[in-house]
Amino acid sequence: MTSPQPSTHPTKRAVVTGASSGIGAATVRALRAEGWDVVALARREERLRALAEETGCEWVVGDVLSDESVAAAVASITAGGRVDVLVNNAGGALGLEPIDGADLGKWSAMYELNVVGTYRMTQALLPALRETAGSIVFITSTAAHEPYEGGAGYVAAKYGERVAARTLRLELVGEPLRVIEIAPGMVHTEEFSLVRFDGDQERADGVYANVDRPLLAEDIAEAVRWTVTLPAHVNIDSLVVRPVAQGGSTKVHKGSLGFQD
Repeated sequence: MTSPQPSTHPTKRAVVTGASSGIGAATVRALRAEGWDVVALARREERLRALAEETGCEWVVGDVLSDESVAAAVASITAGGRVDVLVNNAGGALGLEPIDGADLGKWSAMYELNVVGTYRMTQALLPALRETAGSIVFITSTAAHEPYEGGAGYVAAKYGERVAARTLRLELVGEPLRVIEIAPGMVHTEEFSLVRFDGDQERADGVYANVDRPLLAEDIAEAVRWTVTLPAHVNIDSLVVRPVAQGGSTKVHKGSLGFQD
């Protein structure tokens, strides 16, 4: 009987932005459970430390809105090893007002975060991803695919993120890199709606009230895990994920659906 030989395949390593809560933290957990090395990046150090204690992930404090912060974070990440996947999860919505009364400063902030910040991070890590024939995942939103009343600023920002990803995919044709968009619908996380409504917990809770099983952060993390562990020649261009209760951005069923499990 021969002794088993050690694997010649290096452990995959992913970077997840916006990793201090919600979909980002869930994605760190999912990839760590898959046996990956993971670098969690976010602004809140105390949350990153807690996530590292829980999962054994690496972590680095970084703000995708800052050139200097991203440059320092990427230098630390690449010094620590290879990068096979970048999950661009950092983002968010601010406000739900009609265009007639919208705060355009919030529109600018959403564009800076969801679009400019996302591509600042992508641009900085692209050389490392080229070295590993890696994958770039963009967590957009169903708002990137269809509008809804009160959501114009967020819709515009997420649409911008989505079409820039499509452009990047065209620009990278001929290279063995994957560009993947995952567009979640209604996901009940602890902070998304709370941030959107300036900390109004009652209003945030009302978004999900009487909805039978909105998506959870773990559902989107599983979508990330699946797309990046497919064979290298398979690219999931765009994956829209909604709960059964949601027919579209403006159509949500309230009440029991009678799930059997």
